[in-house]
Amino acid sequence: MRIVITGIGFRSAFGNLDRTWQDILDGRSAIKLLQPFADLPPLPLALIDSQPQHVLNLTRTVVAEAIQDAGLNLPLPACGVTIGSSRSCQSDWEQLTSKLSHPASQTDLTNWQNTLPHSPAIETARYIGSRSALLAPMAACATGIWSLAQAVGLLRSGACERSIAGAVEAPITPLTIAGFRQMGALATTGCYPFDRHREGLVLGEAGAVFILETAELALARGARIYGEILGFGLTNDADRMYAMNVAGTAGYNAISQCLGRSRLIPHDIDYIHAHGTSTPLNDQYESQLIGQIFATGVAVSSTKGATGHTLGASGAVGVALCLKAIATQTLPPCVGLTDPEFDLDLVRISRSTNVNSSLCLSFGFGGQNTAIAIKKWCLD
Repeated sequence: MRIVITGIGFRSAFGNLDRTWQDILDGRSAIKLLQPFADLPPLPLALIDSQPQHVLNLTRTVVAEAIQDAGLNLPLPACGVTIGSSRSCQSDWEQLTSKLSHPASQTDLTNWQNTLPHSPAIETARYIGSRSALLAPMAACATGIWSLAQAVGLLRSGACERSIAGAVEAPITPLTIAGFRQMGALATTGCYPFDRHREGLVLGEAGAVFILETAELALARGARIYGEILGFGLTNDADRMYAMNVAGTAGYNAISQCLGRSRLIPHDIDYIHAHGTSTPLNDQYESQLIGQIFATGVAVSSTKGATGHTLGASGAVGVALCLKAIATQTLPPCVGLTDPEFDLDLVRISRSTNVNSSLCLSFGFGGQNTAIAIKKWCLD
């Protein structure tokens, strides 16, 4: 069974997918020094608007756009839902906790159920009128690719005729900032993936969701096809909660499994959208993995220097940008990179080239390793 993508809903700190793509090609960054919370100092962030987004508002925006882009009409009772988020409605819980700590405050708990971790998936099902299977993956920064993998599984099992899948993230909250700062993972000036002088990650907001269908259904209704999902690699380190196991093989296995299940060899991949968080450990580890598997070289870039690190949405954002690379036959640059530390074919400026097959990588807390292979659609 061949699974294709027929609709995309997307928002980043730049705006929609076309605007984001053009700004990245131009080497721009949406990261700015901001102070959204008065009791925290300014730091580089990539916000969609002047104030942090609410995850459910962001969900509704990208879901509506994906449905329209796919040329579908609501309701869609037979459409599966796999929408994930690593932070979900955490901002609501932080606000609630703050109110509870002040006895004089009036705390309304009437609608607390609407802030549970699976709320973005439930909100999506409500919006599209789905009565089909619903999943809400939560796998840290690997969430986006996990969501797509589970959606493909639903389609191949016959659980639904099409699915809407992806991830949304509104992670700009005091607790998220404090946590990453305590780890020493936050940058102080900007995000510079794979650069010798990289400082750490920069938090960003984004949402990317996709309409997935069987090729048979898409062709029957004359849908536009963005690309075909070939396969996945999904592994875990079973080691530390907060960092990858750089001595292990799970990351290597995730990429190898993805290539094998996609019936590809390393030479078939034209472009890798790397996780590229701009943290010292991740970029070094990921560079080693790519160098081991793609010994003959392959074009690589991370777009987090432009969009910020969107945590659970980052893999879905990467997939959307891979589809743009395939559609335009252009590779996006690694914005922020000026002094490469690693011996990879890192894309420094936008590059016109043949892009038939691409690989998108994500690595999440707890040692979760994911890879997805996407190919230009061809009927043969």
